[in-house]
Amino acid sequence: MATIANFLLSKPPSSPSLPTQPAPLFFRPTTSSSSSSPRRAKPKQPLVARPGRPRGLTLRATSATQKSSPPASDERVQKVHSAEEFDEALRAAKDRLVVVEYVDSRSASTSRMLPFMVQLSRQCNDVEFLLVMGDESEATRELCRREKVNKAPHFTFYKSMERIHDEEGIGPDQLVGDVLYYGDNHSAVKQLHSREDVEKLIEGHKADDKLIVLDVGLKNCGPCVKVYPTVIKLSKQMSETVVFARMNGDENESCMQFLKDMDVIEVPTFLFIRAGEIRGRYVGSGKGELIGEILRYQGVRVTY
Repeated sequence: MATIANFLLSKPPSSPSLPTQPAPLFFRPTTSSSSSSPRRAKPKQPLVARPGRPRGLTLRATSATQKSSPPASDERVQKVHSAEEFDEALRAAKDRLVVVEYVDSRSASTSRMLPFMVQLSRQCNDVEFLLVMGDESEATRELCRREKVNKAPHFTFYKSMERIHDEEGIGPDQLVGDVLYYGDNHSAVKQLHSREDVEKLIEGHKADDKLIVLDVGLKNCGPCVKVYPTVIKLSKQMSETVVFARMNGDENESCMQFLKDMDVIEVPTFLFIRAGEIRGRYVGSGKGELIGEILRYQGVRVTY
């Protein structure tokens, strides 16, 4: 367990799919490596991340870890060669998620992850993918120093030119989870950004008797990222009877106040709402338990 102040500064656990360590870029850094500072919030009681037991439904990435041909010229992965090109690409993306991979031409991890990133870019049309070859030139080395990237492969995530997340040494499963969690605007999961959004959603489903499953988490929450692909999959499978929504408590003051009012102490927390009333909650990232709780609130008898 960790308090919210410490947890927001920590990184989600790396995926076991690619257990190699990130390789240091060959330039000598001028500053120590660090992630961009996330927002801190201090609720009445500290929020903590609650890991779940890894049982039940799983959703795995189809990793192309075998040797593959070099990227084709029509790839959606844009290679940038300088800080100027990098900044222009972020501006052009506007409010879309931008995933930047920093690589080293000598790194074995790079050769395994790059083909998978190319494959992922073809599937995620609403996400922009950038590639920075750290040892390509002095210009790319300077860009890495500016962004405080010292090892490869390294992934950074941006929205509206704001750096929102960093990862090192991850595998395909973790990358897929991160892309879905930080950039999923096209799924059946409704994105809520204030208490007013929650109230409007509840009011809109008072009459249709649909169960609302509200996923409450934090931006840099490993267990929240871990369970989110399951949330997306269930939102598509249960769209006729269940409404899925998500809120990041540390997005703004309105969201954090909502968490306080709902006595949310651990994340992820799933609130189950029907006919305008909160009927219960599930705390954790156990996929099987989450599915069981959703079925239970739909009137299905579930035994564990």
